[in-house]
Amino acid sequence: MGTVVSSASMSLDGFVAHLDDTPGALFDWYDSGDVEVRTTLPELTFHLTPQSADHWTAWLAELGALVVGRRLFDLTDGWGGRHPLGVPVVVVTHSPPTDWAHAGPSTEFAGDVASAVARAQQLAGDAAVGLAAGTVASQALELGLLDEVAIDLVPVVLGAGRPYFTGGTHALLGDPVTTVQGDRVTHLRFRVRR
Repeated sequence: MGTVVSSASMSLDGFVAHLDDTPGALFDWYDSGDVEVRTTLPELTFHLTPQSADHWTAWLAELGALVVGRRLFDLTDGWGGRHPLGVPVVVVTHSPPTDWAHAGPSTEFAGDVASAVARAQQLAGDAAVGLAAGTVASQALELGLLDEVAIDLVPVVLGAGRPYFTGGTHALLGDPVTTVQGDRVTHLRFRVRR
């Protein structure tokens, strides 16, 4: 099985979105360079610096499936049934939608984080499983299911918002295994110590 990695753009004070769930300046780095990086959605193209583009491309090559929470699923309308990264998505929810217009094979639902991660690992095979920051990553960390934490650290202080990790989980991370300096972002990746 592949590595289980939480990943998000984060402010210096630990937030991945404003309280209204908008990213604000946290996503500015996606359009701060000259290298065009396409997603599976034609309307979503990034313009990254060469360093961020190399980092992003390496992450995509490693990724096999995603686990997200119901909040993100609802905010994006499940990406219309096709995630921009082109991998299957397992949504953690106690109430799967019964009338979702985009139902299809690339989106599945699981009742808890443990079963969602297990299903995503089946779908990903030897590839990595990406976890959305917030409640999903926090629960995976508490359950001992999280192998690595990836942070696109943005030099902004939000003051309030949605935290990368929720709750009172305590974890010790190793030194960064990846450090890439982009424009207005530093890409970091840490192993979770067990």
